[in-house]
Amino acid sequence: MAYDEDLADRIREMLSGRSVTEKKMFGGLAFLIGGNMSVAASGQGGLLVRVAPEESDALLNEPGAAEFAMSGRGPMKGWLRVGPEVLDDDDTLRAWVDRGVGYASSLPAK
Repeated sequence: MAYDEDLADRIREMLSGRSVTEKKMFGGLAFLIGGNMSVAASGQGGLLVRVAPEESDALLNEPGAAEFAMSGRGPMKGWLRVGPEVLDDDDTLRAWVDRGVGYASSLPAK
């Protein structure tokens, strides 16, 4: 499955004015801040979000949020998948984009 180009456009619009690099990763289109992935329009649908690992468990209580597991590695703390069913709402998408950007911005640039 290809990533949702409309979702990528919405993310791109929310990130306008920021220094962002786009890169194809994980079968989707990732948006990097300082070389660190913040969010991605996922190739499996929905959004992949990078968050502070210590916040992962609490954020799993948000509607549509699920653990992200890389093939053969199991769940990865600090990486969440957000289902497309909750992303039609711009406020919800913006909240997840802001979380991803906030965490990526806190990391040392690569």
